[in-house]
Amino acid sequence: AQAHAYLASVAQRPLFRDHPVEIHVHNARTENVADSIMAHADELAADLVVLSTHGQGGLKGFFLGSIALRALGRGRTPILMVSATTAGEAPPFVCRRILVPLDGSATHETAVPVAERLARGWKAALHLAMVVPTAGTLSGHKGAAGILMPLATRAMLEIAEQDAAAYVGGLGNTLTAGGLDVTSSVGRGEPLTALLETARAVGADLVVMATHTRGAMQGFWAGSLTPKLMQRLDRPILLVRAEGHDEAR
Repeated sequence: AQAHAYLASVAQRPLFRDHPVEIHVHNARTENVADSIMAHADELAADLVVLSTHGQGGLKGFFLGSIALRALGRGRTPILMVSATTAGEAPPFVCRRILVPLDGSATHETAVPVAERLARGWKAALHLAMVVPTAGTLSGHKGAAGILMPLATRAMLEIAEQDAAAYVGGLGNTLTAGGLDVTSSVGRGEPLTALLETARAVGADLVVMATHTRGAMQGFWAGSLTPKLMQRLDRPILLVRAEGHDEAR
C-alpha cells in the first residue's frame, strides 16, 4: 500500500500533467532484481528502461550499476542511468553534446546509430572517443610484456593511437557527411580516468555506450569499468547492449 501511494503521488506531479502515466507495484518478493526489471520491460513492450542511482556513491552506486548491466544482459531494451542530486531530485537536462565511447570493434558500434538518432532529434553534437593505454597503465600480461620490452611496447601503443585516431575520424567523417556536428578524440592512459576527463573536457550532457554485460569480458570494457563509470560520472548514461553478445540466459 505504501509503495502504491508513493507511485500515485509521483504520477500526480506537474511533470507528468500532459502525459498518460500507469503505475504498477510488483508485490511478489524476488531475489533477482535484474530479471524482474526486464520481465516488466518485456511485458509492457517498453522502448527504454530508466534507473536512478539516487546520488548513491560507494558500494551502493556500484551495485546499482551492476544491476543495470545484469538487466541489460537479460534483454535488449536500452537502459538510461540518471544520477539524482544530493537532495534526491532529478537534475536539469539539456542535451547539447553526446559522448560515444568506442573501442575500435564492430560490437561496440551499436551505440553509434542510437547516438546519431538522438543527436538528430535534439540537434546535438556528437563526440566519438577512444582510449589507448600508456605503457604505465597496461595491466596483466600486457603490463608484464611492457616491462620486459618497453621500447617495443611504446612503439606498438603509438601505432594503436594512430589507428584509433583514424578509426574515430573515419566514423566522424561519415556522420558529418550526413549533416551532424561531430568531433573525435583519442585519450591516453587508464580507460576510466581518461573517459571521465574526456566527458568533462567536451562538456558531454549524455554518454551513449554499448557494453557487454559480463565482468569477465576482455578488451576495453573488461572487468568492472562500466559500473565504475556509472558510479563516478555525474551525467546520464544510456546503455545499449553490444552486438555479438551471446551471454547465456
